[in-house]
Amino acid sequence: MKVLLLKDAKEDGSGQDPYIRELGLCGLEATLIPVLSFEFLCLPSFSEKLSHPEDYGGLIFTSPRAVEAVELCLQEDNKTEVWKKSLKEKWNAKSVYVVGNATASLVNKIGLDTEGESCGNAEKLAEYICSRESPALPLLFPCGTLKGEILPRMLKDKGIPMESLTVYQKIPHPGIQVNLNSYYSQQGVPASITFFSPSGLTYSLKHIQELSGDNIHQIKFVAIGPTTARALAAQGLPVSCTATSPTPHALAAGIRTVLQPHNC
Repeated sequence: MKVLLLKDAKEDGSGQDPYIRELGLCGLEATLIPVLSFEFLCLPSFSEKLSHPEDYGGLIFTSPRAVEAVELCLQEDNKTEVWKKSLKEKWNAKSVYVVGNATASLVNKIGLDTEGESCGNAEKLAEYICSRESPALPLLFPCGTLKGEILPRMLKDKGIPMESLTVYQKIPHPGIQVNLNSYYSQQGVPASITFFSPSGLTYSLKHIQELSGDNIHQIKFVAIGPTTARALAAQGLPVSCTATSPTPHALAAGIRTVLQPHNC
């Protein structure tokens, strides 16, 4: 049974994307099509803030892209050495909050210890942060242009200081239409399609509707989390399943339940 995931491929230690591997274990043939590209913004300002950990109570990362922005700042400003020698240690003396294991592993790679990674979405992370002792200094939150308002609002309501800085924006992947056309012509209409973000839905839905035609009602639409599920519902699409956490195992379990393939 063929399923479509609208995300870019990320190889793990085994040299295979973990989503493809998990779904394969369930007898599902998964294909990945990237629908998003990214542009980085305000890196000089972000780099300056990273150089002054004494001004902040900690960091918040809710996406891998925000961590990539840190890496770019270190590379472009030749700060890799000073990061290793002193800045990393100073940030590690503070709380570094993250959503999800994928983001946590990237944060760990730049030498920072993380907490909150078991929180599967921004709302749960906000609850976790609110349960901790409130910092006197603001938490630095590098984010995208389309960041959700739930986390900032919840922290504000609890009186927890936070400073957000937009460091990237999502743009449509240039190959969306060509790649979807190719998939449909070779594989046909998939049994399910998983969306990984509201913007990914926005950039791909028109093409999917045109290619699927009347068969669109046969497709099981799946969301990686509650924010994406709300975006699907807002477009009038039935959400067959929302992953309980943004992980390959949880998504595979959800799709398996929806499609109920055998031998899994």
